[in-house]
Amino acid sequence: MTRPAQRRELAEKAVATKGVSIALACRAFGVSETCFRYSPKRDEENELIAELLIGLTNVHKTWGFGLCFLHLRNVKGHVWNHKRVHRIYCELELNLRIKPRRRLKREKPEELAVPEAPNLVWSMDFMADRLADGRQFRLLNVLDDFNREGLGIEVDFSLPAERVVRSLNQIIEWRGKPLAIRVDNGPEYVSSTLTIWAEKQGIALTYIQPGKPQQNAYVERYNRTVRHEWLDLYIFETIEEVNQIATEWLWTYNNERPNMGIGGVTPAMKLKMAA
Repeated sequence: MTRPAQRRELAEKAVATKGVSIALACRAFGVSETCFRYSPKRDEENELIAELLIGLTNVHKTWGFGLCFLHLRNVKGHVWNHKRVHRIYCELELNLRIKPRRRLKREKPEELAVPEAPNLVWSMDFMADRLADGRQFRLLNVLDDFNREGLGIEVDFSLPAERVVRSLNQIIEWRGKPLAIRVDNGPEYVSSTLTIWAEKQGIALTYIQPGKPQQNAYVERYNRTVRHEWLDLYIFETIEEVNQIATEWLWTYNNERPNMGIGGVTPAMKLKMAA
C-alpha cells in the first residue's frame, strides 16, 4: 500500500514524462487534484530564517550550518529550533556549497589546559603567504588562550624580533600584560631582544618542544581559520590590502563569529561573561 505522498509523486511523474492530463493521472493513482496541486508555503518567520541564512552564507562563504546556527542563536538572539533552521538550510541547498576533504585519521593530541581568566596565557605564531607579484609577506598572530580572542595580526614583508616586541607593547597598552606567552622555537622568539623584553616585563616565555605544534594548538587552530576564511580567498596586490582585510576580519572573528571551542559564543561574549 503506497502512501499519499508516493502516489502524488507517481502522478507528477506521469504528467511530466508521459504527457497525460493532471485529472487522468490523479484518477489513475487515487490522488485528489487538490492534493496534487498543493504547494506548501513558508510562513513569514521561515522566510526570515531563509533570508538570514542566505545573507550569512553570502558574506561568510566558508561558514557551514553549525556556525550559521550558533550566530543566529548566540550572537543575534533568535531562539528558533535547531531542526527547523537545519531543514530550511537544506531546502536552500546551502549544505551542498562545500565538499570537505577526507582527513587522515591520527592520534588525538593531549588537550591544552584552558586558562581560568584573560591575560594568563597568550599564544603567538607566524604565518606566510605571497602577493600577486610573488613577494612573500608574513603575519604575526597573537591570541588569548582564555577566550580565543585575536589580539592582533601584524602584517609586513619582514617581522624581526624588534617588530614582535613593538606589536606586543601596542597590545599590552589596551589589553594589559599576560603572565605568559606560548611560542615555538623560531629565531624571533629565541632572540635576546624578545627574551630581555619579556624578563623586564615579568612575562614568562613558554617554549613548545621542537616538532610538536600541537603543544600550541590554540593558535595553530586559529592560523587554520585565518587561512581558510580570508588569506586563501584573495589575491593581494599590496601589503596595504592584506592589512585592511586582516583588520576587518579580526573584528568579525572577535565579535560576530561563534567559536565552537568556547561553547559556541564569540570571544567578545566570553570575555564579557568573565568580567
